[in-house]
Amino acid sequence: MGNAVPVLFAHRGGRAHARENTLEAFHLALRLGATGLESDVWRTVDDVPVLQHDDRLGSWLRRRSISNSLNANLPREILRLTDLLATINPEIPLSLDLKDPAAGAACVEVAADVGPTSRLWLCHPDLEILSGLRDIDRDMHLVHSTRIDRHGSALERHASDLSAAGIDAVNLPEAEWTLGLVALYRRFNLKCFGWAANHTRQINRLIHLGLDGIYGDHVDRLVDGLNQRR
Repeated sequence: MGNAVPVLFAHRGGRAHARENTLEAFHLALRLGATGLESDVWRTVDDVPVLQHDDRLGSWLRRRSISNSLNANLPREILRLTDLLATINPEIPLSLDLKDPAAGAACVEVAADVGPTSRLWLCHPDLEILSGLRDIDRDMHLVHSTRIDRHGSALERHASDLSAAGIDAVNLPEAEWTLGLVALYRRFNLKCFGWAANHTRQINRLIHLGLDGIYGDHVDRLVDGLNQRR
């Protein structure tokens, strides 16, 4: 069992408690005890990063994409990254799933305008895309979101490649983590994150394994699990 105190990431702002990806959800998650926030990010055609799970907007008869829209033409309820950053403590870790790979640079630029870029944990499944972001900023964190079956038996090679590329963490589904995997990735100085931990038994298991970050919809369950460990 590890001794790490994990960052409790509120998935899409803690979508079990309020409408996802809204200022209300993010602020409520922090009041409930989340120590980190998570969202998906897209980039508008004029280079504005926005927090939304799906690229598609509008009714099925008039569907359009965020990535092909101007910021000014988006619905008012779509949250811009800059609006979230302006309203939260600059020390709060913010994990952003780069649904649009081109959003990475825009996220760094926006974050740098209002505080330290070290708060950012940028996630993507493509290692080449992630490693290409390293030269943009040395302080932000890069997270490889993946699954074990994508790497077969070459897990040590995977860990070595991540370390060599300057990646900071590996993010796996909750069910895939084992003590052996934690030990393997830690040997290469990689942090271990787990996502889709929404049930008490899942959260407790990841805490027992000593993960560095846990993503979940239910902030209250995340906090309860950590408090029980203490």
